[in-house]
Amino acid sequence: MYYIIGIIVFILLISIRQINQYERGVKFTLGRYTTTVMPGWRIILPIIQSMKNVDVRVKAVDVPDQEAITKDNISVSVNAVIYYKVSDAAKAVIEVENFYYAISQLAQTTMRNTVGEVDLDELLSKRDEISNRIKIVVDKATDPWGIQVDNVDLKDISLPEDMKRTIAKQAEAEREKRAVIIKAEGEKIAAVNMSAAADILAKSPGALHLRTLQSINDLSSDQSNTVIFAMPLEVLRAFEGLSKKE
Repeated sequence: MYYIIGIIVFILLISIRQINQYERGVKFTLGRYTTTVMPGWRIILPIIQSMKNVDVRVKAVDVPDQEAITKDNISVSVNAVIYYKVSDAAKAVIEVENFYYAISQLAQTTMRNTVGEVDLDELLSKRDEISNRIKIVVDKATDPWGIQVDNVDLKDISLPEDMKRTIAKQAEAEREKRAVIIKAEGEKIAAVNMSAAADILAKSPGALHLRTLQSINDLSSDQSNTVIFAMPLEVLRAFEGLSKKE
């Protein structure tokens, strides 16, 4: 009697399967898919039934460095990370042998193809847009596997050393170009202001005398020993007028 009870207890124990909250159980009966089981304790019939637990949490796949050639024939090394989760546990078990490995391989191929469709400047300046293009392609390809791709991030883009030096020189030349343009614009504005100031001084009698006295007052605080001062013609003409009256 105790022997029979022991066998029953043993069979019951090996029939219990625990499915955690973050998992789904894919149940098979005589090798055929039966149902997808929710979290909790579940009983399966030994030999006749089996169950495979599938983690449905978001996972990160680190795509290793991939050598690719851009549209303008520049060799680059690109790596990325893909965030995905299982949306249909049954498809993830039945439709693909190892979905983790399959997603990694698919991401590598898609990343190389996408990089080959863009120029280097676009790859460097539109990283988010290119990441989204990779995400769309991978997400669509993994739909039959019951996989949902949440995000793709390009982590690093490595360039050959000679290309890095070329880009650095180009950036330096661009900065010098902007500096020359800004300086020329500043000189143009200064020339316009000086011309306007000269017109005002010329139209106002005595204004140039006052400006001259102000300049002399400013120079009086200077510690230099020698000051070269250009005498305006108006001052000379004023002295000339006084001499004629005498």
